[in-house]
Amino acid sequence: MKTMKNIDSCTHVRGESLFVDDLMLRQDALIGLCFDSPKAHGKIKSVDYSKAEALEGVVKIFTYKDVLGENQIGGIIPDEPLWAEDEVHFWGQPIAFIVAKSEAIAKKARALITIDIEELPVITTAKEAKAKESFINAPRSFKLGDSENTFADCDYVYEGETFSNGQEHLYLETQGCYAIPQENGNIKLISSTQGPTAVQKIAAKVLGIPMHKIEVDVIRLGGGFGGKEDQATPWAVMAAVAVQHLNRPVKYMLNRHDDLRMTGKRHPYSSFYKIGLTKDLKIKAFEVEFLQNSGAAADLSPAIAERTLFHATNSYFIPNVSTTVYSCKTNLPPNTAFRGFGGPQGMFVIESAIAAAADKIGVNRSKIQEANLLAEYDEFSYGQIATEVQAKKAWFSAKEKFEFEKLDQEVESFNQKNKHFKKGISLMPIAFGISFTNTPMNHARALIHIYQDGSVGVSTGAVEMGQSVNTKMLQVAQQILGVSPNKVKLETTNTTRVANTSPTAASSTADLNGKAVEMACNSLIERLTKVATEMLSTEENNISFQEDFVFIDGKKSSLSWEELIAQAMLQRVALSENAHYATPIIHFDKTKEKGHPFAYHVYGTAITTVTVDCIRGNYEIDNVKIVHDFGKTMNLGIDIGQVEGALAQGIGWMTMEEIAYSKEGRLLSNALSTYKVPDIFSSPKTVETIPLETDGNELAILKSKAVGEPPLMYGIGTYFAIQQAVKEFNPNYKLKFHAPFTPEKVLMGLYE
Repeated sequence: MKTMKNIDSCTHVRGESLFVDDLMLRQDALIGLCFDSPKAHGKIKSVDYSKAEALEGVVKIFTYKDVLGENQIGGIIPDEPLWAEDEVHFWGQPIAFIVAKSEAIAKKARALITIDIEELPVITTAKEAKAKESFINAPRSFKLGDSENTFADCDYVYEGETFSNGQEHLYLETQGCYAIPQENGNIKLISSTQGPTAVQKIAAKVLGIPMHKIEVDVIRLGGGFGGKEDQATPWAVMAAVAVQHLNRPVKYMLNRHDDLRMTGKRHPYSSFYKIGLTKDLKIKAFEVEFLQNSGAAADLSPAIAERTLFHATNSYFIPNVSTTVYSCKTNLPPNTAFRGFGGPQGMFVIESAIAAAADKIGVNRSKIQEANLLAEYDEFSYGQIATEVQAKKAWFSAKEKFEFEKLDQEVESFNQKNKHFKKGISLMPIAFGISFTNTPMNHARALIHIYQDGSVGVSTGAVEMGQSVNTKMLQVAQQILGVSPNKVKLETTNTTRVANTSPTAASSTADLNGKAVEMACNSLIERLTKVATEMLSTEENNISFQEDFVFIDGKKSSLSWEELIAQAMLQRVALSENAHYATPIIHFDKTKEKGHPFAYHVYGTAITTVTVDCIRGNYEIDNVKIVHDFGKTMNLGIDIGQVEGALAQGIGWMTMEEIAYSKEGRLLSNALSTYKVPDIFSSPKTVETIPLETDGNELAILKSKAVGEPPLMYGIGTYFAIQQAVKEFNPNYKLKFHAPFTPEKVLMGLYE
C-alpha cells in the first residue's frame, strides 16, 4: 500500500484546523468557569456566593442543587459527584460553575466567592492509604504456578521496592466544550473528548434526560494521551447543565493552570517485588504487590490496575507468578488513563527487579533479559497462550542490525578513557497486549455514504487526536473502493451518526474502526459489482475497482466510478452502509482471572545509549535504536512518528517529569516552570526505527498492528542506561528504582 501523509498536516501548519476554541460563538453565548476546592479534604461549612452573584455580567452560579438528574459522573464506580455537596476530597474538586458574559467577569466573580472548610486528615501517598486501609475497591490478583513454594528451589532470591511517579498529559489543547441549545430541549456538545459516548451518557444522567437528546460532536483534539478519555466529561456536563437552565450557548475552556490543578495524571505506583532465579539466570518465581495511587475517586483506576497485572512480566516467560494490585484512595485529583494505561508501571517493576538481581549476581542485566524472553506457546500469568511471538526475533534483530556488541565495546572504551563523563547502554524489550481489557468494549461501527457524484463520506467512532487515525480510515476506504483519496471525506466523530462508541483508547481505535470501515466498504463493493457486471456483460469475479475505474481481469475498462454510481442510483441500489465489527476470540473471566483478553501482542526492542556529566548530574541521550513490530504497516511514516512521540513521552516520564504535591495535597508542579517535559535538548540526538519483518496479524486492520501505546515503554530503557553510567562513575552507588531519574537524583547517586 502506498503510504499517505497525515491528511491534517497542511491545515495544521497553516493554522486552519478547527478545535473547540476556534469555533465562532453564537451572539448570545456565555462563558463558564469552575470554582474549585482550595483544600484537599474537609467538610464544607459554608460558601458565600453573594458578592460574586451581585457582580454585573454574572448570569448564574450553578451548584449540585441545580442538578435535575443525578449529581454523579463516576464511570466504573459511582463515587464522584459533578459538584461537591457536603465534603471535598481533593484540592481542585469542582464545587460550583460560574456562568458570565465574559471570561474576565467570571474570573473576577470566582475571586469574590468565600468558603469555610473544616479540614480533615489528608492522604497523598499510596503507602499511607494502604496503612490506613483506604481503598477504591477490592484488590485484584493474577497467579500462575506456585511462586510461594518455588522460591525455596531458586539459587538467587532478591526483594526490593520501586516507585514510579505520575505524569501530566500536557495536551496542547486544554480540556473544553462548547454547549449549544437546540430545539425541543435537545443540546449539542462540541467537546474535546476521547469518549463522545461517555460524555453523552453522563450528561444525560446528570441532566435527567434520555441520551438521544444529547448530541456530542468531536472535530479533533489537540492531543489527549488518555487524559480526555474520562476527564473531558465533567467540563462538558457542567456546560450542558447551564444550557439546560439558561437555554443559551455556554463555552468552557480551562486555562492551563486550572487544567493542571483540577485534572488527574498518570498513576504513581509504589511496588514491592520478590524475584527468584536459577544459576542459569532463568527467572523461576516472581511476586509483586502494586500500590496504585488512585486519587480521590475511581475514575478508570480499576481498569488501569488490571492492565498493570496483565503487563507485570513484560516480554518474559516466568512459570510461577503472583501479582496483586491495590487501588489506593488518596486526597489527590482522581488519576486517570495515560498512554500505556498501567502497563508501563508494571513493566518498570520487572525491569527493576532484573536490574537489581543482575547487580547482586554480578552479571550484565541483558543476560537475564535474554535468558527469559517469551517463546511460542508460553503462558501469560492471566492464562492467554502466547502465539505469533516476536520477542526473541525483535531482540536478536536489534542486537544484530545495530551491532550491539560493537556499541557495548564503544561504551566500555569511552568509560575507560573519560573520568568526568560516563556512558551507559541498555536493552529494553516490550510485549504489549492490544484490545480493551474489558471485553465488551471491543466493538465499533462505521457509516459510509457514496453520494450521487461518486464522492464518499466516512463516519466512524474514531476520534482524531494527532495520531492520524483519520488518515488510516481514509486509506482503508479508498483502497477497497478503488477511488482517489480526494473523493473521500472523514466526517467529525458524532454520536448521532455513529452511536454507542468505545473511547478512542487502548491503541485499538484503528483496528476496531478500520475493520468496520472495511466491512462497510466491502458490502458496497459487492452491490456495485453486480451493477458493473450487468453494464459490462462480464462475470462478477472478473471485476475489480482501481484508479476511479472498473477493471476487468486486471485491465481498465471504459466504465468510470462516477458512471457506475450514476447507474446504481438509477437502479435504486443502496449507496449507504452501516457496519458493526466486534473483535472475535477475545474473552476474560474475572472470577477466575483467566482468559484470552488480547487480540494480539506488539513486540520490539530498543537499545539506548546515554552520556552522564558526572560533575553536574546532567545527561544526554545519545541515541535510541529500535526494532519494532508494526506487523504489515499500512503507513510507515505515520507509524514511525507514533514510535518517536511515544518514546519521547516515555523518556520524559522516566527521567524528568516529576509531579509534586505538598503534604496538604496542593499541586506544586503547577506550571511549565516547575514541571519539565522533554524539549529538543533533552530528546535523543538520534532515533532510528527499523520495522521487524513479520506477516502481521489478521485481527489488525490490513495486518497493520496498533502502534499508539507500545513504544512508550522503550523509554524505560533510558532509566537503566543512566543507572549504568552512574554505577560506572561511583561503584559504591546502591541501585535505587525511584523514577523519574532527575538530574538531582543522578547527582546524589554519583556522590553517595
